[in-house]
Amino acid sequence: MISDKDLLSRQQARQLAQKAKEASHILAGFSQNQIDAVIDAVAAAADSESETLARMACEETTYGKVADKIIKNRFASRDVYRFIRPLKTAGIIDEDKERKIIKVAEPVGVVAAVLPSTNPTSTAIYKVLISLKGRNSIVLSPHPSAKKCICHAAEVMSRAALAAGAPEGSICCMTDVSQEGTQELMQDRNVSIILATGGMGIVRAAYSCGKPAFGVGPGNVPALIERSANIPKAVLDVITGKTFDYGLLCSSEQAIVCETVLKDQVTQELQKNKAYFLNDEEMIALARVVVTPTFGVNPRIVGKPAPYIAAQAGFQVPPDTSVLVAPLKGVGKEYPLSIEKLSPVLAFYDLPDFNSALDTAIKLIRFGGMGHTMSMHSQNDQLIREAGLKVPVFRLVINTPSTHGSVGLTTGLDPAMTLGCGAVGGNITSDNISPMHLVNIKRVAYEIREARQIKYSAEPRQSSADGSLEEKIAGFLTKKGYGLIEAKPEKKTTSEPGLPVPDHPATSAVSLGEHKIYPISPTKGPVEPNLTSKRQANPAVSSEKDVIGPVDFVCEEDVRSALAAKKIIAIHKKTIITPAARDLASNGNVFKKLE
Repeated sequence: MISDKDLLSRQQARQLAQKAKEASHILAGFSQNQIDAVIDAVAAAADSESETLARMACEETTYGKVADKIIKNRFASRDVYRFIRPLKTAGIIDEDKERKIIKVAEPVGVVAAVLPSTNPTSTAIYKVLISLKGRNSIVLSPHPSAKKCICHAAEVMSRAALAAGAPEGSICCMTDVSQEGTQELMQDRNVSIILATGGMGIVRAAYSCGKPAFGVGPGNVPALIERSANIPKAVLDVITGKTFDYGLLCSSEQAIVCETVLKDQVTQELQKNKAYFLNDEEMIALARVVVTPTFGVNPRIVGKPAPYIAAQAGFQVPPDTSVLVAPLKGVGKEYPLSIEKLSPVLAFYDLPDFNSALDTAIKLIRFGGMGHTMSMHSQNDQLIREAGLKVPVFRLVINTPSTHGSVGLTTGLDPAMTLGCGAVGGNITSDNISPMHLVNIKRVAYEIREARQIKYSAEPRQSSADGSLEEKIAGFLTKKGYGLIEAKPEKKTTSEPGLPVPDHPATSAVSLGEHKIYPISPTKGPVEPNLTSKRQANPAVSSEKDVIGPVDFVCEEDVRSALAAKKIIAIHKKTIITPAARDLASNGNVFKKLE
């Protein structure tokens, strides 16, 4: 008999994956009516237990508020259910008569679902519903500190599914939980796809399993308040979002960014809503408690009320304090409270104008929330659209709490508890995850033209009226840093004053008709080819320019920039590397440690 906990967990993972695989074969044969009957029963059962599950989650994890966890559970059992119920996920789901294409839905198979401690039961309900809707079986891997409440949720939903005709093994849940067991589950050959919610470590592990995976990147959500906004509503929205379940959702607001002209009014509205503004000494003390030396979030303050967090930092605030507000002057390692905090702690910034406020919001996102969410409070549609074009997030929610708007509770976004952050956030998608992400689409395509009748003209395509092909190429190369200069036999001539042309052929020049193209210096015009060749001939100089640092601090954006530029970051023994940066750097040779 096996007594080792990790071995037991790994064994159970394999057994449940096999059991779920057998169930998936049966579910794959279900009609739309059959699977919808199962969904109806599971959603109703989860909804009936929403209060019990909320209390269990709070008692077991010590995170959050019971009332708000009830809302999250019902959001999954009601809003998500209402959204997915009409979706076609079985048989022929669409037919394009003009293009003569028929679309047929196929389930992916077995879903491995890794669940967090912050939103345990609501995430379990959500993942079970979207998996079953796609006619997939699911195996839940609970966070160790939320095992009891997640297993109870799985048991409630499994009983309802079986009573509605689902096969045994449609909903499985690990009870022997360990990191090794979770890893075993994700890598098991019977598992088809992974839904991972948790820290960056587990998300990276899911993506490294060699199979499709949907994960979630971290959030560092700024709330940008622009001068045309309804200020009282905007501030109330921020407080509502930040205090919901004590800030446990990764899409909750982490900072207010406003224009200086609004500072006094925003401050007054925050104080009306029981916000407590920190002085310099309190901010230093709070940062030591909230942020770990490696720039992670201290789990002891996650999902706790503001007065409790203040007491842990060594100072007292009124017992009805809603949030702790830290007025900051910058973003980065010198300002620890500018990271994601997963608690009712808000950074606060005021900037001279909208553009500088937007720049600060983008800095916050780049510091630790790429691709996730931003909220904006404004009545100026032009500025809203400008922000939509510039900010590196895939959810910009307007005039609503970001916590509620991002998941589709107060907006028209697809209701979901898993929010993709796209490639910039290291995720496979930027969507709110739905059953359609767990369904493969088969396409039946009829011939619409005979291959033997397809002929193409031998004449080259004519350029458009916008200019000749040569002019277009010249314009493109100019944008890329090259200058177009007419070649002449005279030595040291110029096409424009101050733009010398090399007096001899060079490998760095490119011919274009009667012209030569040379690299352009931003200040001096075309670069002399002999200078370019000298720089390339000196590998020592080149290698030095490929190394950044040594540096004292590295965040995720630093690693992302180094990877894009194919450079190395030099670090030393005391360099602080944020967890997100370390995880991202694990995919490439980024760091060079100095002795």
